[in-house]
Amino acid sequence: MTWWLAPLALAVGLFAVAAQAREGVPPYAHIFVIMDENKEYAQLHDAALAPNFVALAKRYGEATEFFGEVHPSEANYVALLGGSTFGIHDDDWFGCKPGMAADPRCAKATAPGYVDHTVHAPQLGDLLEATGQNWKAYLESLPGAGSLAYIASDPIFFNGARKTALYASKHTGFLNFADVQADPRRAEHLVDFRRLKADLASGDLPAFALVIPNQCHDMHGLEGATIPAECRKQPYGPLVRRGDEELGELVGEIEASGAWKGPQNFAIVITFDEGAGKDRSGCCGVSPDAISNFGGGHIPTLVITNHGPRGLADPTPYNHYSLLRTIEDAFNLQPYLGLAADTAAGVRPMTPLFAVPR
Repeated sequence: MTWWLAPLALAVGLFAVAAQAREGVPPYAHIFVIMDENKEYAQLHDAALAPNFVALAKRYGEATEFFGEVHPSEANYVALLGGSTFGIHDDDWFGCKPGMAADPRCAKATAPGYVDHTVHAPQLGDLLEATGQNWKAYLESLPGAGSLAYIASDPIFFNGARKTALYASKHTGFLNFADVQADPRRAEHLVDFRRLKADLASGDLPAFALVIPNQCHDMHGLEGATIPAECRKQPYGPLVRRGDEELGELVGEIEASGAWKGPQNFAIVITFDEGAGKDRSGCCGVSPDAISNFGGGHIPTLVITNHGPRGLADPTPYNHYSLLRTIEDAFNLQPYLGLAADTAAGVRPMTPLFAVPR
């Protein structure tokens, strides 16, 4: 038996896959990925700070060895959706190109190796649409459906000199792709949390959803004189508590929906973009010289399913490319995007965490 399967043989045996399963991942009707910010694995396993996360980890499934690809944030969102960082190594605006030093949104534009931050390559939404399946990004504090805004702020956080970014496009992921920027249906795909509540109530849900809380609620944190204590970057305790409350609320709203209670498979994935520091630990082909995977740190990741495993801790090494591969399997999408196909480097589907009973 392959070494990485050994700890999971019993768990996999308890959750047989459906006949139509691909790589052992059964078909799913809905997968919602909630992506939070900049926290290490250990920081979310403190029950005093994150009681909701800890309780969900014990009840459902946890990937105990999950890693980000790079630092800082933006490229990890792009990696999840496109299978590569495409050479992005900063948090600059999605419209930045090499040499745009005069634009304050492009702070790194004169750095060696700087790349076009608009990616001309396929992304997960393209594959879904090609098979007749829908996708959405639910973005808290988005200033308007389909907005191309770089950042956006609640007016109470604007002191007349500095706009504090509750919404930040660097955490959107989809907007880095040229075809999303040009999509005439962009306003149907990029929506705010009010639409999330409405869709859950109506049952009109996409197959895939990327759910991004704002920077007060995603544990990223903000800075400035008018920022409440629970939204400040330091000390991080109140910020984690507030983010954990948001996770509890989001999961509770999804689990209250008719779709969750129905017969079709539904998964909620809670993950993070990268670790809190500059730790370059990683998996699946990680290398200091790898443009798309030099290591983004050990990050917390849960898989919450309506019909799948309970109380499972999966020690298999995974990263965002593994999650992308799993999503493609669950929706029967081809081809695998970018490094989601890199089985030689150890990228494999998160099969035990998505399996369902016979």
